[in-house]
Amino acid sequence: MTTTALPAPPLARNRWGLSPDTVDLRRPPRPERPLTLPAQPQQIVLDLARTAVVVVDMQNDFCHPQGWLAGIGVDISGAREPIAPIAGLLPVLRGAGVPVVWVNWGNRPDQANLPPGVRHVYDSDGTGGGIGSTTSPSGSPVLTKDAWAAAVVDELEIAPEDVCVDKYRMSGFPDTPLDSILRNLQVDTLLLAGVNADQCVLATLTDAANLGYDVVMLEDGVGTTSPEFCMQATVYNVRQCFGFTALGSHLEAALAAQEQG
Repeated sequence: MTTTALPAPPLARNRWGLSPDTVDLRRPPRPERPLTLPAQPQQIVLDLARTAVVVVDMQNDFCHPQGWLAGIGVDISGAREPIAPIAGLLPVLRGAGVPVVWVNWGNRPDQANLPPGVRHVYDSDGTGGGIGSTTSPSGSPVLTKDAWAAAVVDELEIAPEDVCVDKYRMSGFPDTPLDSILRNLQVDTLLLAGVNADQCVLATLTDAANLGYDVVMLEDGVGTTSPEFCMQATVYNVRQCFGFTALGSHLEAALAAQEQG
């Protein structure tokens, strides 16, 4: 039986050795933990010691029947599809020592850091029905930090060792500490899950790839409320331009086989 390692907090992974008279600039050694995974356009080998999973926007306003999207008449079934696969996969990844990073809209109540283009996406006619609105069935301010609307859906558990990052754009990188956190976690490879695959997940994945991270979108761990052709284009572009796609179910199977081996 293989012994699994619990994820270390960011500072534990990237620290100096300190004594009264010496500073050891070498980082703590972290042995490679290779895992072969079926993927497209090619099979890949992950180093679990340098991999994290980033879960994007699995929030009440997008995925709950009483949330904002449902309240404005959007069919949210596509946004709910990844809930069960993500719920099954995350405990397995945590058990394998892979950090879980939650990246969610968490806007300031005063929206002081939001440019007009971001506000327009959710309030195209300027009547105030977007970010911060309380007109959804829940009455909770849309996508506002610490509100029910911005909380992760109940079916998904945020563990004490997980990392949470508020975002204010489609991508999780601009104006956030996400890149710094991942660097401190000593991570090279990102597994991406969440919603919407063709919007916030893709924007985050694209920025990650442009920053030099290896990116793998988990096809059964993402969903969208957009038309099917949007998902098809997203999968094509991820494989063609940015990285790889794989199935979370295949990842679970590979981890189970490694554990038994």
